[in-house]
Amino acid sequence: MNEIVGSHDILLVTLDTLRHDVAAELAATGRTPNLARLLPGGRWEERHAPGSFTYASHQAIFAGFLPTPATPGPHPRLFAARFAGSETTADGTFVYDTPDLVSGLAKEGYRTVCIGGVGFFNRQGPLGSVLPGMFQESHWEPEFGVASPTSFEAQVTRAEEVVRELPDEQRLFLFVNVAALHQPNWFHLPGATPADGDSRATHAAALEYVDRHIGRLFAAASSRRRCFAVVCSDHGTAYGDDGYTGHRIGHPSVWTVPYAHFLLDHTPAEAAR
Repeated sequence: MNEIVGSHDILLVTLDTLRHDVAAELAATGRTPNLARLLPGGRWEERHAPGSFTYASHQAIFAGFLPTPATPGPHPRLFAARFAGSETTADGTFVYDTPDLVSGLAKEGYRTVCIGGVGFFNRQGPLGSVLPGMFQESHWEPEFGVASPTSFEAQVTRAEEVVRELPDEQRLFLFVNVAALHQPNWFHLPGATPADGDSRATHAAALEYVDRHIGRLFAAASSRRRCFAVVCSDHGTAYGDDGYTGHRIGHPSVWTVPYAHFLLDHTPAEAAR
């Protein structure tokens, strides 16, 4: 990461609430081709979430604790604050001397931008201002939120605008919290009604919706230079698994999440159109 930081733009995408089993199933059956073609080996890596709901998990992620590989460790981390006794800081770890990764990258000259999705990023109260307040620039509108059937398209359009407005020499750390997977998501399944409610099937349909538009986000993020991308879930959610519904609980459907990181080759904006 010490070769990446300073030379590449960086994109962090959290597919809020995405379950690992659903993500893996859709990748394996060709239902998310745009994501699958960039996943190493075409597969999601199975990892454990650092928290069981959005606020807790993102506090950990922004501190450098990305989801942990679901195998015995220790596992070296990509990013870490400098502190004595860390067992997961290795030679390849980007170490920063600030409280969190966002300010650490800002200190390295990055423009830090948040495009929020779920309520913890909406700045409509003190709690919803904590996470976006870590960034130099943050964006949220109702069209980006969980109740919008076109939330991800709107977020990608804003990301494209952010990238276009930056000077070419300005490095960018772009964070996007994708709200489309979070309940309510029934409207992503053709023919579904509010009475049908959310289910594992509507969750999968929401991921297919995201996949249809994520190529635009990747193109924007790599339009100025090569980009290092991390795409993962912050936590999963239960749809009646063992009688559980929702998250903020200690169930495998919540703790087990998909993860991937990869490089996006530079795609000039003219070529991406």
